[in-house]
Amino acid sequence: MSSRGTSRRDFLLGSAAAGSTLLGSRPLLAAPIRSRSPNARLRLGVVGCGGKGLSDMQACAKTHDIVALCDVDHGKAKQAREEQPKAAFYEDWRDLLDREKLDGLVVSTPDHSHAGPALAAMALGMHVFVQKPLSHTVHEARLLRDAARKSGVITSMGNQGTCLDGFRTAAECVRAGVIGKVTDVHVWTDRPIWPQGIGRPKHIDAIPATFRWDLWLGPAAWRPYASGRKDGDFKGYAPFHWRAWWDFGTGALGDMACHVANLPFFALELDAPSWVESVAEGSSDETAPKRATIRFGFPARGNRGPVTMHWYDGGDLPPASLLPGIKLRSGGFLLQGDQGLLYSPTDYGETFEIWRDGKSVPFEAPAQVLPRSPGVHDEWLQGILNKTQPMANFEYAAPFTEAMLLGNLALRTGQRIEWDAAALRVTNSEVAQRLIGKTYRRGFELTKV
Repeated sequence: MSSRGTSRRDFLLGSAAAGSTLLGSRPLLAAPIRSRSPNARLRLGVVGCGGKGLSDMQACAKTHDIVALCDVDHGKAKQAREEQPKAAFYEDWRDLLDREKLDGLVVSTPDHSHAGPALAAMALGMHVFVQKPLSHTVHEARLLRDAARKSGVITSMGNQGTCLDGFRTAAECVRAGVIGKVTDVHVWTDRPIWPQGIGRPKHIDAIPATFRWDLWLGPAAWRPYASGRKDGDFKGYAPFHWRAWWDFGTGALGDMACHVANLPFFALELDAPSWVESVAEGSSDETAPKRATIRFGFPARGNRGPVTMHWYDGGDLPPASLLPGIKLRSGGFLLQGDQGLLYSPTDYGETFEIWRDGKSVPFEAPAQVLPRSPGVHDEWLQGILNKTQPMANFEYAAPFTEAMLLGNLALRTGQRIEWDAAALRVTNSEVAQRLIGKTYRRGFELTKV
């Protein structure tokens, strides 16, 4: 921590109660958003610069200044530091926010540590770009949306498919009624591509000298460091296999719903489901299951009737009868309308086909009504300069993330989830209700909204 008087971190973070759950006790400060010249160069920081954050950094560095980098793994951060030798380097994002005056912050850490830096940055008036999934828990998604509203900063989730021309054309087709009224959506993925359905390892290993395990754990409860074993299911926590572990990741659903369910959710203007149910194989208290199917029930909204979304992972696929004779790709989605099907064989939906009577048919794209994007990073950066929100801003991304993560409550409890979004409550299960949030390790409590 900075030694100069009362630091920004002291002022921002205050003295949150240790072990607090759901709402933290740190104040969210209203910060004015400064006007910018369209040609201004923004001062940006990147938290998690050694993983996905490296490509995020490289994209932002084309037109703006990277002045601060942060990563708990010196080895993984090596390339970013070499490419940005003038940028200050930190192991702890709290120190970065305490000492640096930034226009924007990119957060590309594991899921469990997204909300902390994002909320603190917004409280300081910084614009934020947060990798997918937006949050680790349902409650964090709601907090991020509320903080974005209160601070007025420019926000974006890093699900890049939203910015592709084909994605926006597909959305226009659905909204224009090209396939009629949609009743069912099917989305599938080849995830998990890491071990799931396993228990906690019993072995303990020495922490590498270049790796800050304590900071990597961040808000998660302390556990011993363990590296992977070639002769067993456990492949280590970092830098990749954390996605399986409930304490750190959100499983196959959290990793890929932000992509394959994005177009259906956006095009149909879905919001909160009223119920969710699942069937899983290879479950574990520690990790997501080996395979799962999940159903989300979305109520009618406006002129749209109710929609059921079907999720498949671990090798499961939609019924072959939906697209007879077609071998489905490893990831994609299908929207069932009463006048046809919209099928995309890709995660993002940038390419798609319209099917009627069991075959692909030509169609005329409707008039363009959605703006086209310069790309996921540039849409955020230009939005900061122009004071315009990207399409993947938190007003959209947070409810989307919240809805998808409800599927993990069904997986973890084995129960049908009845959801009251207005009250942020599972109405039929106290066990599931406790899982909408989590406990934060002392020193990593969330900024209060």
